[in-house]
Amino acid sequence: MGIALQTFGLNKNFGGIQATADVSIAIERGARHALIGPNGAGKTTLINLLTGVLTPTTGRIELEGEDITRLPVHQRARRGLVRTFQINQLFAELTPLQTVAIAVAERMGRGFGLWRPLERDPKVMEESAALLRQFHLGDVMQEKTAALPYGKRRLLEITIALAARPRVLLLDEPVAGVPDSDRHEILDTVARLPDDVTVLLIEHDMDLVFSFARRISVLVNGALFVEGDTADVARDPRVRAVYLGEDVTHD
Repeated sequence: MGIALQTFGLNKNFGGIQATADVSIAIERGARHALIGPNGAGKTTLINLLTGVLTPTTGRIELEGEDITRLPVHQRARRGLVRTFQINQLFAELTPLQTVAIAVAERMGRGFGLWRPLERDPKVMEESAALLRQFHLGDVMQEKTAALPYGKRRLLEITIALAARPRVLLLDEPVAGVPDSDRHEILDTVARLPDDVTVLLIEHDMDLVFSFARRISVLVNGALFVEGDTADVARDPRVRAVYLGEDVTHD
């Protein structure tokens, strides 16, 4: 299938602290790959390196064979590497339809502009509305984002990311803070992501990880600790001991 996203000996130092230690990961095209690890494992640092928020101390990052190690965030996004965020960064006073329309227009090269010109662009509006209906937001597309339940705002973030038509999508804890009553919509949305989009999921919710991922990488202390198929990682006593906090000495 080929490799969509790959790191080679990725290191990130903050003074005397090594936040990422010689991380080499290869994520196949179309993969459903999860990145897990205990708090402080270096997951956020790694994602910030992949997306260009941080620059590695040493090492290399490739997107579909192209070296993107020194590219800024917006250039990586234009090449198809898109992320959602742990804490949503939405425009509170815009509606979901307006917000997604801006993302669609930007992808089409029509710029951000003012809202009224976008509203008169039928191609932009039709695609935006279709995306919102597809991801459980059709009934709230005309409401202000600030008034949406938190679960709907998380769905909106995913919809915005997909409006960019990513080749690689990094989902940063999509169910974090979402009430149990709203989680099913997000789980359903994640499960129905397009097959041709490579997905790297960063998540603490093990139900979501094990139901979604086909391969898992486990980080501990900034280093790749275990990697393998989901079933193998779930059975691995080292993962249960370090990540799940189980005592496996009597297994």
